[in-house]
Amino acid sequence: MDSITVIVTALASGAAAAAKGAVGEAIKDTYHGLKALLQRKFADKPAAEMVLAKHTEQPTVWEAPLKEVLKDTAADRDEAILTAAQKLLTLVSPQEAATGKYTMHIAGNAQGVVQGDEAHVTMTFGNTPEER
Repeated sequence: MDSITVIVTALASGAAAAAKGAVGEAIKDTYHGLKALLQRKFADKPAAEMVLAKHTEQPTVWEAPLKEVLKDTAADRDEAILTAAQKLLTLVSPQEAATGKYTMHIAGNAQGVVQGDEAHVTMTFGNTPEER
C-alpha cells in the first residue's frame, strides 16, 4: 500500500471507529494524534486544513482532494505521520495488519505496482496502442 493510501485509509478507519464510540482509548488517542500531526503539517495552509476537516465529515467525498493535499505538502514522506497512520491501522484492524495487508516493500525498478482490495487497473508500457 502506498504511503498516501496508508494515511487516507487510517484516517477513514479511525474516524469510522471513533464514530462508533465503542473503541478503546488507544484507537481514539492514535487517531487524534495522527490528525494533530497533519494539522501541524498543514499549518499556514488553510485549504489543506479545510480538506482535512471535510474529510473527517465525509471521507469518500474528500478522499481525492486529501490525497492531493498529502502529496503537495509532502505529508506522505513524513516519518511521524506514516508511523502514526500504520499504528492506527494496526489498532483498528489487527487481523489485517498481522497478515501484512498494510505493509509495502518494493525493491528494484518497479513499474505499475498495484496493491489493494478489488483493484482494477489498465496499464500500458512502451508505445501507446493505436486507437481502433
